[in-house]
Amino acid sequence: MVNGIERPLDVLNNAKGKEVIVQLKNNKQMVGTLLAFDIHINVVLDNAKEMVDGESKRSMGLTFLRGDTIIFISPASMAA
Repeated sequence: MVNGIERPLDVLNNAKGKEVIVQLKNNKQMVGTLLAFDIHINVVLDNAKEMVDGESKRSMGLTFLRGDTIIFISPASMAA
């Protein structure tokens, strides 16, 4: 066990309430505050922004992302 992480979903649990980067299959990236997720990795982000080349392209606000469209999710603090 490292940093209280024993299972993959522990990473998401530790990231709740924090900013995350979500890479989607359509080559888009979303950045926002992780509010909730389920076992299918469906996620809800608050203050979500679509990112292109590291710059905010458009604000989406409260956003639901389907798990089958997600490639990876990373805590923003670790992805810099």
